[in-house]
Amino acid sequence: MDQLKNVIEAAWENREMIKDSAVQSSIREVIEMVDKGKLRVAEPVDGGWKVNDWVKKAIVLFFPIQKMETIEVGPFEFHDKIPLKKNYAEQGVRVVPHAIARYGCFIESGAILMPSYVNIGAYVGTGTMVDTWATVGSCAQIGQHVHLSGGVGIGGVLEPPQASPTIIEDNCFIGSRCIVVEGVRVRKEAVLGANVVLTNSTHIIDVTGSEPITYRGEVPERSVVIPGSYTKQFPAGEYQVPCALIIGKRQESTDKKVSLNEALRDHSVAV
Repeated sequence: MDQLKNVIEAAWENREMIKDSAVQSSIREVIEMVDKGKLRVAEPVDGGWKVNDWVKKAIVLFFPIQKMETIEVGPFEFHDKIPLKKNYAEQGVRVVPHAIARYGCFIESGAILMPSYVNIGAYVGTGTMVDTWATVGSCAQIGQHVHLSGGVGIGGVLEPPQASPTIIEDNCFIGSRCIVVEGVRVRKEAVLGANVVLTNSTHIIDVTGSEPITYRGEVPERSVVIPGSYTKQFPAGEYQVPCALIIGKRQESTDKKVSLNEALRDHSVAV
């Protein structure tokens, strides 16, 4: 592994090296390991996440050494550098037409892909459902037993290599049309109501106490979150700016598969 890492780091600094067949083989070996789940762009370590930036570099270097090819799937035709993922039955993954996953992402056995899209470098854990027209961006890390509801957009983060990817931890429920981008981390068992938008600068405001507590870039464990807004002064006057509101905590005793509606109704929020 250290040898692979050294080759990738050297090729990142000197792009002329990627013309060498041995270097290309090293890049492809890294992508194959990511595809099989033997290597991850980011991995959980002691309650935090370690970003393997050299793996992200290998993914970026993979594109220039690949040639454009025509991919035919029945009557459908694609023209791309990255092949589609294959052998789902062998991997124990349910894939509903028209789900698309690119080679170089890992889908763990027991996951379900409804008509959706999973990009290179991503990781999708067992028991997770990527629902209809949801997208999992490049290098995004999706935990086990997560539900990404219809139309959810999980953003990809490839560059800069040291930047943390977008992370959805185990047992989270992400409501319809939510957008989570720019390396935001949604911690274990959190519930996002429909249409919550989280960027690295979004105010995530806990309004459950006597004073608001504002987070950025991270949703605490078991938080129940809905869209909101706050007033901000601009030169032209005061206007409402979107934010996210933490309105309560998911009870530890609650079934982790509880529906979004039930989780929100526990906090008297209509859906």
